[in-house]
Amino acid sequence: MDQSAQITEVLIRLFSGVGSFFVQEPKIAIARVVLIIVGIILAYAGFKRKLEPLIMVPMGLGMMAINSGVLFLDASRLGTIILDPLVSDPIALVNIMQINFLQPVYNLTFGNGLVACVVFFGIGALSDISFLLIRPWASIVVAIFAELGTFVALVVGVKFFGLEPPVAAAIATIGGADGPMVLFASLLMAKDLFVPIAIIAYLYLSLTYAGYPYLVRWLVPAKFRGLDVEMDYPDVSQKAKFIFIMAACTMLCLILPVAAPLILCFFLGLAVREAQIEPYQQLIEHTMLYTGTLFLGLVLGTLCEAQTLLDSRVVVILFLGCFALLVSALGGLGAGWLVYLFTKNFNPAIGIAGVSCVPTTAKIAQKEAGKVNPYATILPLAMGANISGVIVSAIATGVFISTIFLVK
Repeated sequence: MDQSAQITEVLIRLFSGVGSFFVQEPKIAIARVVLIIVGIILAYAGFKRKLEPLIMVPMGLGMMAINSGVLFLDASRLGTIILDPLVSDPIALVNIMQINFLQPVYNLTFGNGLVACVVFFGIGALSDISFLLIRPWASIVVAIFAELGTFVALVVGVKFFGLEPPVAAAIATIGGADGPMVLFASLLMAKDLFVPIAIIAYLYLSLTYAGYPYLVRWLVPAKFRGLDVEMDYPDVSQKAKFIFIMAACTMLCLILPVAAPLILCFFLGLAVREAQIEPYQQLIEHTMLYTGTLFLGLVLGTLCEAQTLLDSRVVVILFLGCFALLVSALGGLGAGWLVYLFTKNFNPAIGIAGVSCVPTTAKIAQKEAGKVNPYATILPLAMGANISGVIVSAIATGVFISTIFLVK
């Protein structure tokens, strides 16, 4: 080897983050550059509040780091010391957990759905079922129609893309717009596609933050968006709400035991709120929820490694996920119009809140109404539809997991 070649090899290994671009396949190197740029865009969009900052800031930085921090692990293999989602051999896993700093977080919280359950604790603790009880039937109807994208995407995935039913069902759950539910469903129905499904689900859920307002404006004319709604707040005791929580949790776990972990966590969060157990409320609402969300965003970002995302099936997931969320939004807004036509005391924009991205879609409904009429107060009804959406989404996921084996 001549001296110039030796100097080049030393420089590549000394500055391996940069040098790795010159020794990888061109398509992987290009994909890394693209993902670094995407990470910068996502993090900055979160900073500017154009996208959901709780997820996008850590996710964007994680995406940048995983695609920049590539080094030579041995004489011939490139990788990072951040995370390897593809390692499965128990001995190799124990060894790598001593090196990769996020590996224990991934395998001990993502690989078993724990992070999804932690986030559901927080969602439950922040939710107030009084909102649901203001207009229970309207909330439920909107939530059911807003699950439409999940079922339509399942059919499209099987019939038009030739996907196996469990894989199509896992991707279709993106239409419920419930991130933890998507993580849970993909672990049980499409474990080998867990990484790309999880990444795309959270990218799309954050994009609802930016995209759904335009859909509301296009489909609900201004004079209807600005409608104020007369409502009576139900006089329901904490005792009655606590009994409802226990009954609903028991019934749903009996009917859908496969979804019992998420159902339990959501209703336990509700129970802690209604029982006013303040130490637990503070722990769940602040420490657990935000710790879980931070690591959720960070790990999702570090899963966006170029080689992992070059799987050809990612294109199908991208299309089906976007399609499912679009159909769900159309279903929810359509139900909003339906309730308005029957009652004349309902703002059709509330329909978008049936898509259970809590509380983002409820805030979108209120914000769009407030732009037209600053005195329009629809957030309580929107939160009722939002909470109903979480429950309906859990039911739909449980039904998928329990019955998908029957689909041929």
